[in-house]
Amino acid sequence: MATRVPADDELVPRPPLGRVFEQARRVRLGDVSPGGRLRLDAATRYLQDVSADDTADAALPDAESWVVRRTVLEVHSFPRYLEPVSVATWCSGTGSHYAERRVQVLGDSGGHVEGSSLWVHVDMATGRPKRLGEGFHGLYGEAAGGRAVKARRVHGDASADAVVVRMPWVLRFTDFDVLQHVNNAAYWEIVEEVLSSRRDLRAPLRAELEHRSAMERGAVVEVVTAAGHEGEPLHLWVVADGSVAATVRIAPLIPPTAD
Repeated sequence: MATRVPADDELVPRPPLGRVFEQARRVRLGDVSPGGRLRLDAATRYLQDVSADDTADAALPDAESWVVRRTVLEVHSFPRYLEPVSVATWCSGTGSHYAERRVQVLGDSGGHVEGSSLWVHVDMATGRPKRLGEGFHGLYGEAAGGRAVKARRVHGDASADAVVVRMPWVLRFTDFDVLQHVNNAAYWEIVEEVLSSRRDLRAPLRAELEHRSAMERGAVVEVVTAAGHEGEPLHLWVVADGSVAATVRIAPLIPPTAD
């Protein structure tokens, strides 16, 4: 069953006014599946790279003091190996201590990925959420257009009667970044591994990943997948040392219809 996206969870379009940061790149060998399509973990790297470059270009203080809470990818058509793509990003909404960032990837040969990430602004000394400053609103507020976003959790836990498949997952040295976190893109490598056995779930699709808790070095990780039928949404939970670290939902995408 395809998913109908709730109105308050739609990915908003590129704003007519305000800051939009753009860059060009090409889909490389390390970005693609054996079949040549852009992988979801590589698409997530595109999102975080353009986000970091935008923040650096804006020269805001505390450029590293952001933690991803949730990422959504809507793949209309997968970019392909060696396809030139343009990547654009802008702020699409704010809350008191967090902001939503939109990213759009458009390929010269028809590749089309829309992305959205909810980032929590944190105090690096305490690790606690920190209010957005006036400098942030001055740079990104016009593009956000006054749209309010929430940091609420959307995904639930696995139901007691769900038929699940369990798979161990080994954390690698290369999964950790300079902040000593499992990098956001590494979570999507788990998603790609599960998707390899669900050939029915390909573009157009919508994939959502929510982070709940950190995964530490040496953690015992298990991936729990709800075994749905072909064409139904795929649900999975990444469990580290008995606690859910991340949840994922993937389903065929039905674009919103006009009223």
